[in-house]
Amino acid sequence: MTSKETAPKWLLPSVMPTVVILITLLPVFCSTAEVNCSQPDQPSLLAALSPAFDLRAIRPVEDQQTYTNISVYFTLYGILGVWWRNEFISWDPEQCGIHSISLPKEKFWVPDIVINEFMEENKAPSVPFVYLFNDGTVKDAFPVRVVSSCNLNIYTFPFDIQNCSLTFNSYIYYAIEIRVFLGRDTEITTELSKKVMTTMGEWELLDITAKKRVNNDESGLYIDMLAFYIRVRRRSTMYVVNLLLPSCFLITLDLFSFLLPPKSTDRSAFKMTLILGYSVFLLIMNDLLPVTGNTIPLINVFFSLCLALMVASLLETILITNLLSNSSDFSPVPRWIRVLVLNFLGCLVCMPRKTEKPKDSEQRKNAVVTGFESDEGSPGTGQSAGEDKALHELRSLSHILQAIRSEVEQQQKGNQSSEEWIQVGFIIDRLLFGLYIVFISVSFLTIIIVWVNSYYN
Repeated sequence: MTSKETAPKWLLPSVMPTVVILITLLPVFCSTAEVNCSQPDQPSLLAALSPAFDLRAIRPVEDQQTYTNISVYFTLYGILGVWWRNEFISWDPEQCGIHSISLPKEKFWVPDIVINEFMEENKAPSVPFVYLFNDGTVKDAFPVRVVSSCNLNIYTFPFDIQNCSLTFNSYIYYAIEIRVFLGRDTEITTELSKKVMTTMGEWELLDITAKKRVNNDESGLYIDMLAFYIRVRRRSTMYVVNLLLPSCFLITLDLFSFLLPPKSTDRSAFKMTLILGYSVFLLIMNDLLPVTGNTIPLINVFFSLCLALMVASLLETILITNLLSNSSDFSPVPRWIRVLVLNFLGCLVCMPRKTEKPKDSEQRKNAVVTGFESDEGSPGTGQSAGEDKALHELRSLSHILQAIRSEVEQQQKGNQSSEEWIQVGFIIDRLLFGLYIVFISVSFLTIIIVWVNSYYN
């Protein structure tokens, strides 16, 4: 126990002088306001700066209570520039003959500025040098390939506008040591980024804004952050030409298929061909649709409705074909279908129910039959045998006419029921045709409005 207790006592004096010497040497070096060069050239400046290179492991400030200001220069698809001041270095440009010098990065303390939204390792080529200016300002410019996470709102795809953010901060230093500031106005950053992104990718840059994350912790024991908010708009021309227009053409072609007469042509075969072609089209273009996001894109709903209308039109065509072929075998139209379809929907689609034929001829037939029956019910007493025979023939003829009449009436009732079923089919066909027109018109207007609004937001 004695050896363990005495070891720190003799080690401590040997460590303390080292610390004291370090703290003493630091102000001595920094107290020299400028580096003195023997000759006005770069080798002399480099030789004069050599003592400062040994201090690269510590933050370059005279007083450790002073925080280092890090200015961030950001350009989308460009170079990330970071500036700070090294208080250990400065020189007279007239004496040394140069205002700035490029030196290896490993000779200096470099702030650990990172981007919080990084999802992958930066694969951009590294720059091994930094620029050192005569007032001690250090510029570290290096390319960054950012693969970041961004919460996408794809409801209005392909006319969507996305808001993404890039947050710059130190990884280990608190705000009492490092504070991050905006080094260039966001309008300039936006203009420079727009020039770079003119012909790059499917996104169009709208604007870039910056905001300092405010923290009310007076102790400064928090990470200082600077956030850039990037607003980009998707270039929608490719999606309109490859997705929306072909879909609109196919649905319009299915609309005009209602003009084909169902009695003389096989409309169902034509519609089945359209559905097959539309399904193949959606499978081919499936890679262009987004697969990430919190909501279902409106364009997916549009495609689903188009396919649903095509299937509904095919089912309706099958129904009409069945009514035209087998309506005579059906039972009479139920009352609720007669009221809903023939009366209400028929007037709605400008196909009112046909008026029934006048019953004057039927009344005449009834009068004739009644006359025959009255004649045969009161025969005269003075009639001859020939008249009796003629009357018997008339009675036989009356029974035959009654049988024919009942058969004709039954046939007319069947024809009327068949005509009503056929009328129901045609009303449904006209109704679906109107729904097609309304759907296509509303879809076109919605697409145009959303498209125009996306370019004015």
